[in-house]
Amino acid sequence: MTSETVIKTIADALHNHPKIRGLFLSGSFGNGRADAYSDIDFVLVSNDGPTDEIAGAWKAAVERTGEIVKWWDRGVRPALINAITADWTRTDVIILKPEQFAAHSQASLRRLFDHDGLYDQLPTERPPRQATPERLLREFEEFIRILGLLHLAAGREEYINGVVGIFHLRSKLIDLLVEETGAPDRGGALHLNRLLTDEQKELVAAMPAPIVDRKAMIETHLAYAKAYLPRARQLAKSRGVTWPERFEEVTWDKLNQSLGLVRPY
Repeated sequence: MTSETVIKTIADALHNHPKIRGLFLSGSFGNGRADAYSDIDFVLVSNDGPTDEIAGAWKAAVERTGEIVKWWDRGVRPALINAITADWTRTDVIILKPEQFAAHSQASLRRLFDHDGLYDQLPTERPPRQATPERLLREFEEFIRILGLLHLAAGREEYINGVVGIFHLRSKLIDLLVEETGAPDRGGALHLNRLLTDEQKELVAAMPAPIVDRKAMIETHLAYAKAYLPRARQLAKSRGVTWPERFEEVTWDKLNQSLGLVRPY
């Protein structure tokens, strides 16, 4: 099936269900940015929310589009169901009550059916989302914490674990860069290209590869610290977040005492 056929099949199957008040597309199909690789994100509105009855109706509708080979039912989030069919079509649905649906905007959705006119009550757009100051501070502290664990990996000669730490640092760097751009619609995790500037992509591409080797592990940690920390400080200043100065200071002291390292910036 094509994506549009999948969408129509599911919408037709649910249209007359008495407890389903509306069905909408969100994500890339909702905002018009879908491509051949996009999953299909739905928002389903039911007065009772994500009950077993509604989940069962959703599963029956998805089964009309093909054999379900992966089914995660309200496990990761209590309102979210993920499915993959045998042709690797990915569908996600969030099941909301009408009052929860009000958090959306018209620009982020495409209406499939709407028995109660819920879409018309939404604002046209909502302001771009930004991480809260509390969330940003936690991100900064987590980067410093992972960096500080370098002395453990080196001391124990746990170079494989050191490489795992590098991947965490890389993830934190990318999260920081995305936060810098302030993209109004970030989309899913697989839409990174349109969220980063050319300069940011060059920065990430230039980072050294993780290698299971003591010298390489240490140098790569320092490279990520040099790339991340000055930019994070700048973002903290622009967002009014107090930088965890003391935590960073004692972390560098520890790395200096144990490995002879100094701040690379």
